[in-house]
Amino acid sequence: MPIHGEREEPLKVPLLEDIASVKQSPNQQPQQHHEDTEDDQQLSLGKRVGIESKKLWHIVGPAVFSRLANYSMLVITQAFAGHLGDLELAAISIANNVVVGFDFGLLLGMASALETLCGQAYGAKKYYMLGVYMQRSWIVLSICCVLLLPLYLCATPVLKLLGQPSDVAELSGVAAMCMIPLHFSFAFQFPLQRFLQSQLKTGVIAWASLVALLVHAVISWLFVYRFELGVVGTALTINFSWWALVFGLLGYTLCGGCPTTWAGFSTEAFSGLWEFTKLSTSSGVMLCLENWYYRILILMTGNLKNAEIALDALSICMTINGWEMMIPLAFFAGTGVRVANELGAGNGKGAKFATTVSVITSIVIGIFFWLLIMIFHNEIAFIFSSSKAVLEAVNKLSLLLAFTILLNSVQPVLSGVAVGSGWQAYVAYINLGCYYLIGVPLGFLMGWGFHQGVMGIWAGMIFGGTAIQTLILAIITIRCDWEKEAEKANRHVLNWAEAKEEVA
Repeated sequence: MPIHGEREEPLKVPLLEDIASVKQSPNQQPQQHHEDTEDDQQLSLGKRVGIESKKLWHIVGPAVFSRLANYSMLVITQAFAGHLGDLELAAISIANNVVVGFDFGLLLGMASALETLCGQAYGAKKYYMLGVYMQRSWIVLSICCVLLLPLYLCATPVLKLLGQPSDVAELSGVAAMCMIPLHFSFAFQFPLQRFLQSQLKTGVIAWASLVALLVHAVISWLFVYRFELGVVGTALTINFSWWALVFGLLGYTLCGGCPTTWAGFSTEAFSGLWEFTKLSTSSGVMLCLENWYYRILILMTGNLKNAEIALDALSICMTINGWEMMIPLAFFAGTGVRVANELGAGNGKGAKFATTVSVITSIVIGIFFWLLIMIFHNEIAFIFSSSKAVLEAVNKLSLLLAFTILLNSVQPVLSGVAVGSGWQAYVAYINLGCYYLIGVPLGFLMGWGFHQGVMGIWAGMIFGGTAIQTLILAIITIRCDWEKEAEKANRHVLNWAEAKEEVA
């Protein structure tokens, strides 16, 4: 397979050159770093699992909290909008899920390139390069934000073209305009989070997320009830909380929180931008194809006859899945960091062991939630609705929800392995083929061709797209020669270090 063959990966080489081109000063020692020593190898399997689990949960625990906090901000915004009226709720929901959701997935994916670069740089002890990579990401993502700005400025006509009612499209366009500052906050927040995660400074992310959540709750109450600013005030609240998160993480970084990895602003950030952009784009496409996949599920369901009950039931299931999905996404981040750290340190066995522990841990958690859904399938919808028709529809969909959660306990972890190893471009092609060449057509066939409605659409997209993609990623990961992956990273570092000495 091309991922594990002898040829070099074009996206990884130039960027790892940067890692090797920086000489580490003697006093630059990390606060936390691990190398797989001979003593580690001689430990019993149970102790090794315990050590690796501790490292993994050091990242995963705060990541789960921060993701839940960020997700809760959107839920709070929609809850306040719901108290204003049905039209306001629809407008905020569309602005959040369609307009913001579109570029959120792209920018989040582009920032995940830092999990590869910063993680491997940290493992290779080239700490200075973490700050340079983050600045490059700021530049690339800021340019991308400018290019995506018409999405917000022209939201109303775009939504009308997509078939939204005129009044909803108009108000959604107003809400989207109010969320432009939120849009630009992504360019700074996402790189900051990955910069800190890569060096295991996850506690500060959790604390900053908690403060931002509290700020959001207070601002929402003031704008909606105290100042009575209506849908405009509701849309504006999300800007304050996300920028509070940005300034919190930025203040920690600039004010001495990362002395070994932040050496100030550097002109080096403007070099190698094209190669950095290529890897960022691959990462963005990889995650976007997954993020948009479930939005297509909702759009296809909305085109069914008498789709109101089906949409209500599917929305409840997607909300439950969204909350639980924060755990696998945290494992996505944790696995990417652990694998990148170990490969950067030249420890192929450590990267393989980190992958194994992460996959098994996430599967165990997935089985737990799978059992919860299977046991309480009659009760889970009571949280959201008392309609008998909706309750019955959710009950029918609960089996698919349970298996979706189970699959999602594996797939994001394997994607995290891909990010940590720098395989984003290959996984993007896999996602494109599995999701859009197999999953969507099969969902369409099951939903309309076999007249199975929303169950057919969902089953076709999950078992035709997600399951096949997970199987392919599992095969690639199992067949991976981890020692060769580590050797490639070491070879790049050594070759370019020697080249720099010759030039000097």
